[in-house]
Amino acid sequence: MSKQSFGLIGLAVMGENLALNVERNGFPIAVYNRSREKTDNFMANRAAGKNVKPTYSVAELCESLETPRKILLMVKAGKPVDAVINELKPHLDPGDIIIDGGNSLYEDTDRRSEELEKENLRFIGMGVSGGEEGALNGPSMMPGGQKEAYAFIEPIVTKIAAQVDDGPCVTYIGPRSAGHYVKMVHNGIEYGDMQLIAEAYDLMRNGLDMGAAELHETFKAWNQTPELESFLVEITADIFTKMDDDGAPLVNKIMDAAGQKGTGRWTVVNSLEIGVAIPTIAAAVTARVMSSYKEERVAASKILKTSSNGKYTGGDRQEFINAVRDALYCSKICSYAQGMALLGKASQEFGYELDLGETARIWKGGCIIRASFLNKIKKAFDRNPNLTNLLVDEDFTQTILSKEQAWRKVIMAAAEMGVPVPAFSASLDYFDSYRQANLPQNLTQAQRDYFGAHTYQRVDQEGTFHTEWMK
Repeated sequence: MSKQSFGLIGLAVMGENLALNVERNGFPIAVYNRSREKTDNFMANRAAGKNVKPTYSVAELCESLETPRKILLMVKAGKPVDAVINELKPHLDPGDIIIDGGNSLYEDTDRRSEELEKENLRFIGMGVSGGEEGALNGPSMMPGGQKEAYAFIEPIVTKIAAQVDDGPCVTYIGPRSAGHYVKMVHNGIEYGDMQLIAEAYDLMRNGLDMGAAELHETFKAWNQTPELESFLVEITADIFTKMDDDGAPLVNKIMDAAGQKGTGRWTVVNSLEIGVAIPTIAAAVTARVMSSYKEERVAASKILKTSSNGKYTGGDRQEFINAVRDALYCSKICSYAQGMALLGKASQEFGYELDLGETARIWKGGCIIRASFLNKIKKAFDRNPNLTNLLVDEDFTQTILSKEQAWRKVIMAAAEMGVPVPAFSASLDYFDSYRQANLPQNLTQAQRDYFGAHTYQRVDQEGTFHTEWMK
C-alpha cells in the first residue's frame, strides 16, 4: 500500500487550509486531530474526494507516512507543541522531520531543536503568514532548522507558497530558530503597519469629519500608489464598505480595544535585550495596551477636558489628506527600517546568517505585510548586503527627505488637535535621532557618573573616566 507524502496535526482552519493546499499541489497528505469529530467533519466536507487520509491516533498517522516522515504541527504555541512532540517521538525513526508551523517563541524553538537533535530527529520551526486565505491559496513561509531537513520539504513548500514575479514566497531562513525569529519580527512590523494606518484613519475621521464612504475612497486611492499599495491598505479600504444590519458602517460599532497574541510584545522585549531601537513597533504594542483601558479612558474623557476641539483648522483639506498619506509612508519606512535593523543584529547575535534581501522578497506575496515597496527594500539590500539601516539607502533617503515637511506638518497638527499619533511620532523621533551626530546622552552619562560612578568616555581622549562631581 502506498503511503502519504506529508502529515499534518491540527485541523483548525489554518491546518485545514494548509492540508488542502498541500493536496491540491500534488502531495498526498495524512491528517490527525485530537478530536475525532473534527477529522470526520473535515473528511465529509472540505476534504471529500481528495487524496487526504484521515488518521485517528498519532501512531496511525506515523504509520501512514513515507520516510523520512514529514509532519507539520498546526497547534497552539507553548505547551501544546511540546505535548504533541512528546506523543510523536515513540513512533518516529531517526531522520524523521517535525515542523512547527505555529507562532512559537524562538527560544522554545532553539530548545526543541537541541533536544530533538540529540534523539536523531530533525526539527524545523517555520513561520507561516497570510491568515486563512494565505494558508489555502499560498502563504509566505519562513522555515528555519537543519538545512538538510529543509531539502526534504523544499519541493512541497515551494509549491504551496505564494508565487510572485521572482519566485515562491519561501526560502531557507537559517539554522535553529531563525524561521520563528523572522516570523516574530514580521509580526512586529505588522503591528507597526496596522497602528500607523489606524492613526491615519483617526486623523481623517476626527480631524476632517470623514465618513466611511470618503475614507473608503481615500484608502482605495492610496492603495493604487506604488508607495502604499499593500494588503493592509487594501483591506482597510474594504472595511469601510461593510454596513451593519441598520445600514450604519460596521467599523463604527466595533469596540476600540485591540487584542494581541504576544509576537509583537516578544519583538519589543528582544529588541531591548539585544540593543536595537524599534520605537514605532514599541509604540504600536503600547497603543494596543492603552486601548484595553476602555472604561478608564471613558471616565478620563469626562475629566481631562482640553482646549482643543479635535478638528483640523490648518488650511486646505485635500492638502492635509495628502500630507497624511506622505506621513504614513515615511512612518512606514521607519517601521520597516527598525524591523530589518533588528533582524540584522539578531543574525549576528544568534548566528542566523540571514539574507535580508531575500527575507524582504518572500514577504512580497502571501503574508499580511505584503506590499509593493518591499521591492525597494530587496533592491536596497541587493545594492548593499551590509546596509546598516534602510534610512541611509540612497533611494529611501531621497524619498523620506522629499516628504519630510508633510510628515512634520501632520504630527504638529495632531498635537494641536489632541489626536494621539504615537507611532507617527515615534517614527519621526527615530528619524530625527538617527540623523543626529550628537544626542543629549552626554548629559545622561554625566548624571550616571555623578550618582553612581558609572564612568564615561570623552570625545577628545581615549579611555574611561570618572569625576568627583561634588568637589
